[in-house]
Amino acid sequence: MSYRVLAINPGSTSTKIAVYEDLTPLFEKTLRHDPSELEPFPGILDQYEFRKNLVMEALSEHDISPQSLHAVVGRGGLVRPVPGGSWKITDNMLRDLKDPGLWGRIHASNLGAFMAKAIGDELNIPNFIVDPVVVDEFDDIARISGIPEIERKSLLHALNIRYIVRLVAAKMGKKLEEVNMIGVHMGGGISVAAIKNGRIVDVNNALLGMGPFSPQRAGALPIGDLLDMAYSGNWAKKQLQSYLTKTGGLMAYLGTDSGIEINKRISEGDKKAEAILEAMCYQVSKEIGASAAVLSGKVDAIFLSGGLVYNDRIVKWIEERTGFIAPFHLYPGEKEMEALSQGGIRILQGLEEAQEYPY
Repeated sequence: MSYRVLAINPGSTSTKIAVYEDLTPLFEKTLRHDPSELEPFPGILDQYEFRKNLVMEALSEHDISPQSLHAVVGRGGLVRPVPGGSWKITDNMLRDLKDPGLWGRIHASNLGAFMAKAIGDELNIPNFIVDPVVVDEFDDIARISGIPEIERKSLLHALNIRYIVRLVAAKMGKKLEEVNMIGVHMGGGISVAAIKNGRIVDVNNALLGMGPFSPQRAGALPIGDLLDMAYSGNWAKKQLQSYLTKTGGLMAYLGTDSGIEINKRISEGDKKAEAILEAMCYQVSKEIGASAAVLSGKVDAIFLSGGLVYNDRIVKWIEERTGFIAPFHLYPGEKEMEALSQGGIRILQGLEEAQEYPY
């Protein structure tokens, strides 16, 4: 039997949707939302009915009968930490997604569960989230930071990384639980994950405070100098957070987060652009080396994913420094819609069991 799944991936000013029939995409579309359309809504979560209606209109435009769907899958937002996999959307999960105190913010991805549950309940079909950004499979030793007041947390591009682990394992003819890999996703932020027997046992915090700098994020910084900045009187907390997570990294040094633009500058002889981009790759390589140590050197593969993987310079610089560790696999761009849909389809096929939100 074939299974048809609707996947929903909300962003701050767009909603990506796709319908897959098993491994075949029937259509994918990005619904753009003009800021003026979203302005009347007091908060992000108040937009879910508006966005849900646009999704249903798009299904009609593409001649997809809602009654032909077998499940709806939403992007996993900032829930409480959970292991990887597909999760049934529950009232408790929605309660946590409404709580800005849980992670200090309400992210647009939180809308995914609300939209998937609303559509799924109306159609009386299952609804899930898959591999949210807070997937936590850490070994306990990885949680220890350096002071007892702070525990290291798992925050990463879990959806894309966990899906590509599956693809690489299948290519190698192995099961998920049989492989050790280092997964690198390079977008606005960068995640470098140590994957042991299919489980993400360690990763840098890809949002704030750990790992390499990225197109938009500062990454790990010298603590003393950061404290001096924080207490200089020149920065409010929100200002500094925004700088470190949105306009740090390549943006701070070069005024752009575009790999295409930076490549163009390098080709035209811009030595500063070349030095900064190579420094980012140097830091990514150091993090890959650290992940290899976490895995005791037993690494079956390294894979790179994300938009920056289209940049041959970046791939070359990273592979030159870390290619001795394991063979490289390249997956430029992202496979989030495929990953969401296949998370639901694996449940429908009985290959996995949908997990119950444990809070």
